[in-house]
Amino acid sequence: MAATAIPLMLLLILAAAAAADLSVYHNVHPPSSSPLESILALARDDDARLLFLSSKAASSGVTSAPVASGQTPPSYVVRAGLGNPAQPVLLALDTSADATWAHCSPCGTCPATGTLFVPANSTSYAPLPCSSTMCSLLQGQPCPSQDPYDSATAPLPSCAFTKPFADASFDASLASDWLHLGKDAIPNYAFGCVGSVTGPTSNLPRQGLLGLGRGPMALLSQVGNMYGGVFSYCLPSYKSYYFSGSLRLGAAGQPTRARYTPMLRNPHRSSLYYVNVTGLSVGRSPVKVPAGSFAFDPNTGAGTVIDSGTVITRWTAPVYAALREEFRRHVAAPSGYTSLGAFDTCFNTDEVAAGGAPAVTVHMDGGVDLALPMENTLIHSSATPLACLAMAEAPQNVNAVVNVVANLQQQNVRVVFDVANSRVGFARESCN
Repeated sequence: MAATAIPLMLLLILAAAAAADLSVYHNVHPPSSSPLESILALARDDDARLLFLSSKAASSGVTSAPVASGQTPPSYVVRAGLGNPAQPVLLALDTSADATWAHCSPCGTCPATGTLFVPANSTSYAPLPCSSTMCSLLQGQPCPSQDPYDSATAPLPSCAFTKPFADASFDASLASDWLHLGKDAIPNYAFGCVGSVTGPTSNLPRQGLLGLGRGPMALLSQVGNMYGGVFSYCLPSYKSYYFSGSLRLGAAGQPTRARYTPMLRNPHRSSLYYVNVTGLSVGRSPVKVPAGSFAFDPNTGAGTVIDSGTVITRWTAPVYAALREEFRRHVAAPSGYTSLGAFDTCFNTDEVAAGGAPAVTVHMDGGVDLALPMENTLIHSSATPLACLAMAEAPQNVNAVVNVVANLQQQNVRVVFDVANSRVGFARESCN
């Protein structure tokens, strides 16, 4: 008996440690053959995303699971499945949202380009009642008052909720069903089943969204110990549209060479992944920023967020002004600098010697020095001899104290979200 128990135990341990690897794809074809013009087009709605990230929950301390997102259209998707039998869906990755949701049939106003999930074709689909805890997290419609004599037999209505998304909003029902991620099948996964959309659908994920935040409705919270509280992704470059990166779920296979910085928690925005940036460098020169520019303050929302949905990294005004000044000092473009879209430090590459543009390094607590690859720092135009510093100042219409490290600067870097140990790791990796 003991001889068979030991292998069984080993199998259980190995199964618990196993990681699921899913390919991560670009969601939209680059609108231009030029990397610079493509990035500017993809980032055209970053302001809406930044407004969402910088908004703070009410002072009452009540935190709802955010399902809104300003990224339009979402930059990266994974192939997943919903229901039994599994129906394939492409879900947009979102590290700053908790709730997973999908467009469901029937829906006459959902995006015409996406395939709808059909609840009637799943034997395991189950609406969740208005009394469920997750319904309150989504700020769903309250249960109607019932006659106490009927309450024992009359079923409660399902949870219905309305949420904004970019410049639209949707009505959805909360339900549970199997979620299939790679070879893994997760039972009773709670998600929003979208039945109608108000407003333009061009800004919505075509089929749905996978919430990878830190709240109670997010993936890691719903699966318990299945992935050990760890996931990572490696995002492919925008210059490599036909290549894929990966989403890795679980501790197994995460890079041993990753350097980790503490993960900070903002109780007002508990879904977001905050880290403590301690400084920036351009080349070997430290950027001289005002004291306290990177300080984490949950009361104001100040600090730095790692986000998968924003395209261009944004720094608060004093930080970006200092970074821009130091970068321009190193480049020393003879004809000066011009602006293009969100970028204000563009220069003629014919006038600058090869290798004249310096690397930018982000310094974080724990001795983490994230040296950004040059393609993540400088974006070139293929049509003209023009290149731009691929970062910008946070727009004036958002909370001016939040820095956001965006997906352009994360490309070809394995980013590890180790929620179980409250840390975020970084390791260089060719994700294409």
